[in-house]
Amino acid sequence: MQTSRSRCHALVGALVLGAAMLPAHLAAQNVEYLQSAATGSMGLPFSDAVRVGNMLYLSGQVGNLPGQNRLAPGGIQAETRQTLENIKAVLEANGSAMDRVVKCLVMMADIAEWPAMNEVYVTFFDKHFPARSAFAGTGLALGARVEIECMATVG
Repeated sequence: MQTSRSRCHALVGALVLGAAMLPAHLAAQNVEYLQSAATGSMGLPFSDAVRVGNMLYLSGQVGNLPGQNRLAPGGIQAETRQTLENIKAVLEANGSAMDRVVKCLVMMADIAEWPAMNEVYVTFFDKHFPARSAFAGTGLALGARVEIECMATVG
């Protein structure tokens, strides 16, 4: 019978082997850790985004006012709007745009607020809707009602 520890070792081995089998052009890609002056000035321990090849991976964003540790007032819709404005700013600062977003993960404090969040969310995507996952949880940063993480193409 395989123990949890041996399954973990097998998984790590598979990941290491998988990484070793990456094509040379992918294994050699530069990784760029991108942090805005606003994030840097707030002393936050993460990058706004990380670029690997033509992919941009954004950190989760909440509806804080730019450069502040304060949420946009007005509830779930105001927070969602500010969250997506924050995402848009990170994308544009790093050579991408909302129409280049391919995947989003929406985390909500209360899934019952989904319809109100979604009313705002859909207004930020004109030509297509990215693939999307969602879940509800507790303890979002700053006591936020919503946090959204995205991946987009760039270049």
